[in-house]
Amino acid sequence: MFGRSLDDSFAPEIKRNVSAVVIARLVANACYRFAPPFLAIIAKSFDVSLSQIGVAIFVSELTGFASPFLGRVVDRLSHRNAMVLGLLGTGIGCTIAAAAPNVVVFAIGVTFLGLTKQAFDLGLGAWIADFVPYNQRGKVVGITEMGWALGLLVGVSLMGIVTSLTNWRIGYAFGIAAVIACIVVLVSRINNEPRKNHIPNAGEHTRIQGRNWLVLVTMFCIMCSVQNLFVTFGAWLEDDFGFGAARLAVVGFSFGVVELVASTTSAQYTDRVGKERSILGGALLIVPAGIAMAIGSSNLVVGVVAAAVFFLGFEFAVVSLLPIASQLVPNSPGTGLGWVLGAGTLGRALMAVIATRGYEQYGMPAPALIGAGFGLLGAIAIYIYRSLGGVPTVQPR
Repeated sequence: MFGRSLDDSFAPEIKRNVSAVVIARLVANACYRFAPPFLAIIAKSFDVSLSQIGVAIFVSELTGFASPFLGRVVDRLSHRNAMVLGLLGTGIGCTIAAAAPNVVVFAIGVTFLGLTKQAFDLGLGAWIADFVPYNQRGKVVGITEMGWALGLLVGVSLMGIVTSLTNWRIGYAFGIAAVIACIVVLVSRINNEPRKNHIPNAGEHTRIQGRNWLVLVTMFCIMCSVQNLFVTFGAWLEDDFGFGAARLAVVGFSFGVVELVASTTSAQYTDRVGKERSILGGALLIVPAGIAMAIGSSNLVVGVVAAAVFFLGFEFAVVSLLPIASQLVPNSPGTGLGWVLGAGTLGRALMAVIATRGYEQYGMPAPALIGAGFGLLGAIAIYIYRSLGGVPTVQPR
């Protein structure tokens, strides 16, 4: 299905299995992205405030600090084992969250989910880096990143419908069943041979150095910007316009379409336009969208349209950034991706607390303006990175 857009210049392993990994990423991301749109509903079931459950999300995002370590582990596992273990942990995390008797256990569940879902992402990124040359990587990353958009478009929407008919715990159970099915598929399809070129050569550094830190700064800022909307948008729709689980699922579906457009566009154009320029364009799109949402948050149409543009810029920027991430540490794509994902999850962790408290005190304009500000900072960081020479010299593979 997704491999039809890849010609014979791409490795058979990629063409044969890209559809399977996109679907697996769809499911993992659906489980990971399920909670934020329904935070207000989940908070009510535990009889806590939005900001209190925001702290639970903050704790779960702290798993980002483990990403560099996870990246080194992934670089020493086979592609199949890394992805399957990540999916297995995602299912366990969902199970803990779904069965949680209180918000503390719920936090433990979503924390474990976040940690292991990162392992899956890192394994997928290393799989792409090992089989796809850098000059073609933007296309494949764009295709696999459709799993992020489809996770919201299809996965969260279905889980939201299940929630509207039953409750959010059964919504998680639906996700768990899908995770199990994906594990079975990946075990039967993905190459499990030992990886090559994953141990740095003598004298090569194994950490982020020099201007490459600006890539981490860019990811941090972009994730800070979008988290402001992720954790408050559902509450805003519920508080100001009376949305319930079913209508939230419809909005989530709509935003999934927006993100899917961004992913497909990135797959087509990022390699041609240039990865740094694509990131810059996406980050700059966030700025006016955030300002428009802050000004027009009392109007449903204006707010939803502004948020859609905001998510469009975010998705395009992140999809364009991931190919660069896999080049930051020679011969260790998982390590480079781990550092970048760690920076991103740190940003989401901080904003989970700041955005929810800002929303409770000042309404939607506060997180919208904070998001716009971080979008601008991300654009400045990647502009400086490009001015200093951009992506490191590509290592032969």
